Amino acid sequence: MNEQYDLVVIGGGSGGLAHAQRAAEYGAKALVVESGRLGGTCVNVGCVPKKVMWYTASHRHHFNHAPDYGFDIDVNGHDWAKLKRSRDAYIERLNGIYANNLNNKGVHWVSGQGRLVDANTVAVGDEHYTTNNIVIATGGRPIVPRIPGADLGITSDDFFELEERPERVMIAGSGYISVELGGVFHGLGSKVHIVVRKDGVVRSFDPMLGGELLRAMREDGISVDTGVHPARLERTGDGIVMTSEDGRRFEPVDCFLWAVGRAPNIEALCLDKAGVETDGYGFIPVDKYQTTNVENVFALGDVTGAVALTPVAIAAGRRLADRLYGGMDGRHLDYSGIPTVIFSHPPMGTVGMTEPEARERYGGSVKVYTSSFVAMYYALGEKKSRTHMKLIVEGDDERILGCHIIGDGADEMLQGFAVAIKMGARKRDFDDTVAIHPTSAEELVTMR
Repeated sequence: MNEQYDLVVIGGGSGGLAHAQRAAEYGAKALVVESGRLGGTCVNVGCVPKKVMWYTASHRHHFNHAPDYGFDIDVNGHDWAKLKRSRDAYIERLNGIYANNLNNKGVHWVSGQGRLVDANTVAVGDEHYTTNNIVIATGGRPIVPRIPGADLGITSDDFFELEERPERVMIAGSGYISVELGGVFHGLGSKVHIVVRKDGVVRSFDPMLGGELLRAMREDGISVDTGVHPARLERTGDGIVMTSEDGRRFEPVDCFLWAVGRAPNIEALCLDKAGVETDGYGFIPVDKYQTTNVENVFALGDVTGAVALTPVAIAAGRRLADRLYGGMDGRHLDYSGIPTVIFSHPPMGTVGMTEPEARERYGGSVKVYTSSFVAMYYALGEKKSRTHMKLIVEGDDERILGCHIIGDGADEMLQGFAVAIKMGARKRDFDDTVAIHPTSAEELVTMR
C-alpha cells in the first residue's frame, strides 16, 4: 500500500493535531501518525493531569484556612488511588475526544511509529505513505542523567503511574516540573526535599519570581538545597540515597524524581533518510516558518527546542497550516512576548522581558514598578501569604516590556494583561483602566 496525502504529521500531540485539523479545514488530505496515546505529553503526562494534581493539592491550602471563615472541618486523609482512577478515566475520555475530533475533521490517523523513508515518504511498520509535506511534531521526553543508579529514580512521566503517595520524596531539578510536582507532593502530605545545581529555582524567569517562590516553598516546609550535583543513587534498607559530587550523602527517600530537563523524541524518525539536520542537542532547527533545512519538511513544538509550551505548539501548527493551505503568505508565529504560568504553590505568571533582559537591551530607559501585599483572602487568619507583582517599562511613554506575578490567582489574571502587553500597552493605559475592587488584579492598574 502506498497512499498519497497532502500532509503527513508524525506526532499526535497538541501541535501536530492542531496543524492537521486546521489543514483539513482548508481541504488538505491529512494523516496523523502517533505511536502512543493521542494528545501527546500535555494530555497524557503533562499539563492536564498535572493541573488535576495541582487542584488536588490546593485543597490542602483551602482546608488550612477554612477555620478562618468559621468552618469546623476534619480532613480524614486522602485517597491517592481513588484520585488516580478518576484522573486516568478523565484522560482516557480526552483521548477518545481527540480521536473523534480527527474523524469529524476528516483527518486520517494511524497508531504506530512513523519514520522517514525520504522527504516525501513516511513509513509506519510495513505501510508507506507518500506526501507533499511532512510535519515532525514528536515532542520530547524527560532526561535521566547517566550516573550510577540513575534508574532508581522516576521521571515526570512515571509520576502519573504512581499507585500510592510516597512519604519521603527528593526531586532533582530547579525548573517548573520540579517546583510543580514538589508542591503537589507536599500539599498531599509527603516530606519533600528539592536539590538544585545552582543557586535557586525557575532561574530563567524574573529574579523576583524565583526568589519569592523559593522563600514561599521553604516557609511552607519544603526543603531546598542549592549547589547540589547528583553523583549516584543507591538503594539501602531505609530507602533511596543520593550522594552528590562533593561527597554529601542525603537522607533516604521513598521516591527520587528526576526533573532536570527534556530531550527531543527523534531517535526512531530516521531523519537522515530525508537529510533533515539536527543541532548538538538533537533538536530540529527551523526558521520562522517552521521549515527545516529540507523545504517540504517542517517541525514544530518541543522537538524544535523552541518555547516548550502546549499553546505555543498549537499556535505554530495552526499558523503553518494557514500559510501552507490557507493562502496566508508570510503567516508565522511571533515567539516574543509569550505568556506562561507555573502551577507552583503559590502560582506564578509571567509575560515579556525579565528585568535583567530589559536592562541589558534598553539600559537606563528602563523603569520598574512593584507591588507587594497580602491578598484579602488571608485577612481573617493568622497565617498570611504575600502576592508580589512587577511591571517593567521602557522609554518616556513607558511601554510595558514585562509583567510578573506570584500569588493566588496569578494563573487566571495574567491572560488578559498578556493581551494588552502584546498589543503594545503603555503604563498610562493601565493607569487609565478602572480597577475591579476588591481583587488582587487591581494592583496592576494602580501601581505608582
